[in-house]
Amino acid sequence: ALCIMLSSGINAEYGMHDLDKRVQDLMKEIELIYSQYIEKAGGLKNSEKAKYLSDIRQKFDKSNTFSDDKVQLAMQTYEMVDKHIRRLDTDLQRLEAKQRNQDKKSDSRMFVDKTAEKKKKKKGSQPQTPEPSTSLPFSLISGAGEGLDMPVDPNEPTYCLCHQVSYGEMIGCDNGDCPVEWFHFACVGLSSKPKGSWFCPLCTKEINK
Repeated sequence: ALCIMLSSGINAEYGMHDLDKRVQDLMKEIELIYSQYIEKAGGLKNSEKAKYLSDIRQKFDKSNTFSDDKVQLAMQTYEMVDKHIRRLDTDLQRLEAKQRNQDKKSDSRMFVDKTAEKKKKKKGSQPQTPEPSTSLPFSLISGAGEGLDMPVDPNEPTYCLCHQVSYGEMIGCDNGDCPVEWFHFACVGLSSKPKGSWFCPLCTKEINK
């Protein structure tokens, strides 16, 4: 709230409306005194004329003082509003910077979580082999590498170069960004798990480029 003391001696809490009213009241008083002066001017003594003119001059001076106070109040209000706007701009910039930092931390945590999840999945057990269907000969399911001829559940995840479901022994590619991840031994020409790191044919081709 504005609490400055204006030159007229009134507190700025009265506001612009109060100053306007005071100026209007003074102008009405000036008009009344001037009308009385015109009506009586012919029969007034010089001292009485001087008193009328002095009253009018004093009220004009007071009116000018109120007008100056209005200007002062307007300037004070503008400066205060401008100060608050600058403060809001500063707070907004800090808030945006804080939000950007939080977004960066969130993106970083998501990246770490995804990387850890991918590594965990890579180091974990191979995809679970689906239970053999009692309506199909077991030889169709256990014939890995020799052409898997079995109906595939559309909801069942597929793997390997053959795009079939998990069955038999499988090996995971050690490239964390491998698009396939798991492969059937027979499809990649393996009969046993190799020692050390192993990369699938797709990733090996990319690495050797």
